[in-house]
Amino acid sequence: MKYGFVLPRGDARTAADFAAEAEVAGWDGFFVWEPVWGVDAWVALTAAAMITSHIRLGTMLSPLSRLNPWKLASETATLDQLSGGRVILSVGLGATDCGFEEFGEITDRRLRAERLDEALDLLNLLWKGLPFTYEGKHYQVHLEQAQEKFKAGVLGAAAALQQPRIPIWAVGAWPSKKSMARVKRCDGLLPAVIGEDGKVAMRPATPEEIAAMKASMEGFNGDIVVEGETPGDDLEAAIVKAQAYARAGATWWLESRWDEPDPDRVLTRIRQGPPCK
Repeated sequence: MKYGFVLPRGDARTAADFAAEAEVAGWDGFFVWEPVWGVDAWVALTAAAMITSHIRLGTMLSPLSRLNPWKLASETATLDQLSGGRVILSVGLGATDCGFEEFGEITDRRLRAERLDEALDLLNLLWKGLPFTYEGKHYQVHLEQAQEKFKAGVLGAAAALQQPRIPIWAVGAWPSKKSMARVKRCDGLLPAVIGEDGKVAMRPATPEEIAAMKASMEGFNGDIVVEGETPGDDLEAAIVKAQAYARAGATWWLESRWDEPDPDRVLTRIRQGPPCK
């Protein structure tokens, strides 16, 4: 199992400094969230890339249904080149209560799912940095007639370093067949559970639910990524909690303290290191 740390809040300088601390402390990944309006995730991660050397860098998560796919492809590919191939992109529909309505973003779940699926198609094409044509319901891209612009370097400069693509972790709302099928197109599962009321439960999946999700995804060999909190001052208890998920099939543990307002306590937990020997 690998171990990442999610920064709950902070500016780009904080992200850079805390990512450097996380690398020293032995964490495998460092993640920030991508708000509708706020600290820019890709500027923060770029700052982190400049003062780290091997820790993976990514979002938790990017609401791809409301993002411009070619802008995101440019940002992620540029950072992938800069960091030496350390980018991970986490995607989902996004939480509509985090600014969607205030800025007039689309809130309809079906439309957001359609846009998410098409944006995934486009990212895979755009990261190659080559001409293509794409005709979707929500996005249309016509680059095959732009050969001269490619030759002149006006288009196509932002190819990802990692090939065949930057790893994509996608939210899978279990047991929705459509949602889980989307995950199988990607490189990692961010588990979510649909409750009896038909809504996504606002809680982490249990180890038993993780095991059931894994069993339902025949042929899927990607990462299974779980979030939670472990006690930094009790390593044995932390290991017991994380390893319960590892036995269920999880491959990444993300230390996520979303409700922690004190940056000093966040830094303390980073320095205590991941829940492993």
